[in-house]
Amino acid sequence: MAGLPLLRMAHVEITAELVRDLLRDQHPDLADRPVRLGARGWDNQLWRLGADLAVRLPWATGSADALLRKEYAWLPTLAPRLPLPVPVPQRFGEPSERFPRPWLVTTWVPGTPADRVPVTRARDAAETLATFLTALHRPAPGSAPAGRGRGGPLADHAEQFAAGLADATERGLIDDPEAVRAVWHDAVTAPRWTGPARWLHADLHPANVLTADGTFCGVIDFGDLCAGDPAYDLAAGWLLLPDDDSTDHFHAAYRPTPDTATLRRARGWAAARALGGILIGDAGVHGRPGGKPTWGPPAHAALRRLVATLH
Repeated sequence: MAGLPLLRMAHVEITAELVRDLLRDQHPDLADRPVRLGARGWDNQLWRLGADLAVRLPWATGSADALLRKEYAWLPTLAPRLPLPVPVPQRFGEPSERFPRPWLVTTWVPGTPADRVPVTRARDAAETLATFLTALHRPAPGSAPAGRGRGGPLADHAEQFAAGLADATERGLIDDPEAVRAVWHDAVTAPRWTGPARWLHADLHPANVLTADGTFCGVIDFGDLCAGDPAYDLAAGWLLLPDDDSTDHFHAAYRPTPDTATLRRARGWAAARALGGILIGDAGVHGRPGGKPTWGPPAHAALRRLVATLH
């Protein structure tokens, strides 16, 4: 994950003026709203559009175009049943001479990403996350998008996991690589998911879950929305919650109650996601492209807890 190439569009500088021009061209009824930068994410830039809307424009990874189209196609149908606010696409922006990639106008979801303000009301956050995923994880139709490997068999990611662990170990970021391998081995040897493919968010790391008043208040960035094994999303308990008690409460509150094999697979996915967060966090600390310094601390905390679960 840390090695993904970043395809910055040096020839197109995204500014408030550009956003206004795009709106005037394609959605002129929105063009007079105030525009200001909201955030620069991994795939997209987010520009506030008045009080209740935002414009998302791809600026980095080449896959962002397809992810925006997927959100526009599926999220309006899923959003009404979800118990937390999510950014619901309202308008689509076609590629043009001004900006050669698609873009979206979505609802704005207030809150602060959990990588910057972690939860403090742990039990409430655990119940909120469980309720959200219980509502999302319904059987998906056969036409649901594939997950680019997310939500599939863990064994398919063994080579990527080994390479990431070797990289993190070489950088001195992992205290006990053998213990991390043990977490992964236990997860890979768990029985596979044999139930129906379920809707997954598939990217529930701390930068994509919002907090307010000490608990979760929104979920953003559904670009990896797909169908698969719910264990992938259940890994979020270790990545988002502050301690083992709240993670256990999250799993107990989720319905249907996950079996032991599902939780073993979830630990493996959590270890892989934490490892990716550690590498991306270290890149940010050392100024490498794509680095996110705030991703490192929660990822380290998650990996320490995961290792402890096998002792």
